[in-house]
Amino acid sequence: MYQVAIVADQPICRAGVEKLATDVAGTRVVAAVASVAELHPLAGEYDAIVLDLPRFTVAAMDTVAKVSAIGPPLVFSVWDGSPSLLATIRAGARGCISRSAEQHDVRDAIRVIVQGGFYVCPYLVDRFQSEVSGRVEEEPGGLAPREVETLRWIASGFTHAQVATRMGLSRATINTYAKRIRAKLNVSNKAELTRMAIEMGHLTESRRSSPAA
Repeated sequence: MYQVAIVADQPICRAGVEKLATDVAGTRVVAAVASVAELHPLAGEYDAIVLDLPRFTVAAMDTVAKVSAIGPPLVFSVWDGSPSLLATIRAGARGCISRSAEQHDVRDAIRVIVQGGFYVCPYLVDRFQSEVSGRVEEEPGGLAPREVETLRWIASGFTHAQVATRMGLSRATINTYAKRIRAKLNVSNKAELTRMAIEMGHLTESRRSSPAA
């Protein structure tokens, strides 16, 4: 019997996902909690962890990474443009699903992930293919997709070493990206870089976060 956990701070959402999970043959919901802190930390206990992140910010990537250490995460979010699907997968997600998905999509996602597979819901397939092929629309300022992702991490307070870990790249590569970003945006320090990130819509004051210690 596959074991599934659900993490959602909204009771109605939590109950709805729990009902869908119980509809999947061969699965059992062993935890339905409001926060990751309430999950049992024993790795291998869960075959899938449905992680509801209604406000998917850069800071949420740490949550995905933390959850992935104890079970395969299925990230459930609005996917409004930040961060990318690929960044979420690099953080450890085994599936990404839109909050606009149909009920059968949620059941399919859970079924695939508990069996060791990978899932992207139909609402996100085009975006995922664009990210994989590198055909994401160029951002204002001429930034490439990976440079935009790097900008968001740096502007959120992460060091180049921390960004490299989260993006699965070397520190030297992140240093190169950072130099290109500063040159393209004509900024000389981190304060100006953060201001530009806010002005370009990649980071709002209300969504700024600090990296974990």
